[in-house]
Amino acid sequence: MMTINVAVLLAVIVVMRLRRRTQARSRREERTTAFLVLTLGILIAPTPIGQGVFHGIGQLVRGVSQAGS
Repeated sequence: MMTINVAVLLAVIVVMRLRRRTQARSRREERTTAFLVLTLGILIAPTPIGQGVFHGIGQLVRGVSQAGS
């Protein structure tokens, strides 16, 4: 029996949608893509990978803010 991780499936769908040309998108398609990306973020956030990305971005932001002051 094969299982499909919902986050992986959603990531594949988002990548396929983002590969389309921007001019060919309607507002409805853009909203749908934004909803899918938001849902993907919510699914990935509690995972160890999501936490690692969160900490990495936090360190980057801290470094940039310290360099600016």
